[in-house]
Amino acid sequence: MNHHSRTSPLPRTALSRRRLLTGSAGLAGGVAAASTMSGCGGAAATGDTTEIDYWLWDALQLPAYSAAIDLFMEQNPDIFVRITQMGWGDYWTKLTASFVAEAGPDAFTDHLARFPEFVRLGVITPLDGLGPIAELDPGQFQEGLQELWTGQDGKRYGVPKDYDTIAILYDKGLLDAEGLSPEDLEGLEWNPEDGGSFEQMLARLSVDTNGIRGDEEGFDPTSVARYGLAADPAIDYTGQTSWSPFALSTGWNYTDEDTWGRRFNYDDERFAATMDWYFGLVDKGFFPPFGMFGDSSPAQAQIQGGTSALAIVGSWMITTFNNLEGVDLGIAPLPAGPVGHPVSMFNGLGDSISMQSEKKEEAARLVAFLASDEAQQLIGERAPFFPATDVGTEAAIARYDEMGLDVTPYTDRVANGETGLYPLVENSASIMPIMQTAFDQIWMRQIDGADFASFNDRVNALFE
Repeated sequence: MNHHSRTSPLPRTALSRRRLLTGSAGLAGGVAAASTMSGCGGAAATGDTTEIDYWLWDALQLPAYSAAIDLFMEQNPDIFVRITQMGWGDYWTKLTASFVAEAGPDAFTDHLARFPEFVRLGVITPLDGLGPIAELDPGQFQEGLQELWTGQDGKRYGVPKDYDTIAILYDKGLLDAEGLSPEDLEGLEWNPEDGGSFEQMLARLSVDTNGIRGDEEGFDPTSVARYGLAADPAIDYTGQTSWSPFALSTGWNYTDEDTWGRRFNYDDERFAATMDWYFGLVDKGFFPPFGMFGDSSPAQAQIQGGTSALAIVGSWMITTFNNLEGVDLGIAPLPAGPVGHPVSMFNGLGDSISMQSEKKEEAARLVAFLASDEAQQLIGERAPFFPATDVGTEAAIARYDEMGLDVTPYTDRVANGETGLYPLVENSASIMPIMQTAFDQIWMRQIDGADFASFNDRVNALFE
């Protein structure tokens, strides 16, 4: 999952029962400041406890995991956990530096785009033989999650901690002002030939600077005041919150295998047709041109500012959107594709343990606890995301319902098996820059979907 898939635009959250400190992460190689929380209820590590470090990047997840780790320490008084949270970009830089300096965390939040490289470098440890983790039943997690964290050697390298899917977020107020209802966004379908009823809705919601709608005579696609579909400023090789639900709903898949594929399918005709349709929305005035909205104007800013009507958004961003001032948040399902139903990418984060840790057993106790029903219930009740187990997911759904949000457009994809897996492959760091060029060029309308075949050849050459 790309860099924007787990970033948080919100400020760091101050927590009860812990001190939130700002200072050095204490790593070699010029590592910059991080936010570290230590102690339970103001307590500190003593000579009778083993101190372990746990790192994560998402500030929105910090309160839930802090509460769970507080409970863990109450039940395991011989272990003291120090949590370090830092922003997405800094996180990976510092984590890599920590491995080089042999001064990293004992356990940390891991990402599927990074984990294959960590396995190759031998910096994370297989978890199968670590006491409490070995006792975890892979079946307790949502179907497919543990497989994503299983290496080519059949060993597990991460314990699932949550999952995410994709849906459409919008402002009910804008919809109402246009004479539409939430029901109008249900049951939409799309196809790469004419875009189906979904494209008709995008046209209906697009408005040019003269006030003419995209489905009316005289609409000017070169001078648009509001686009039907918001742009993710960083469209990358996975397209998680951009083109993936459309490509996947044609029956296309990223690689030749669900996991650990060795051949990408960017040369598939279904993919090419999807790219021509999706980025062709720029020419029609229903989707922002390349560079129109940069990192300073992500999808939530476009929705809040009324410059875009609908946004394809990952479930980890629900709370962020719900906190937008002046926005009455609505959640709609993805449109059904040629396969006959919607398809969302299915992804999830996991907890891994550093190979260099001298406290693997203690770290394993923490990681196993975070996957327990007790912890998942507690985490789910705080609802910044969907925990990995059924218990946690149900707790999160109930919490969102208390907030007045029906999140079933996200959870139904998993319940109905309408998902496609995040591309778990080697060489992701090399694939990214190759394919980034292709996506930038097609967004700039310089190449067509068929031109992806040459980029695909370069990607597949990495596996030879």
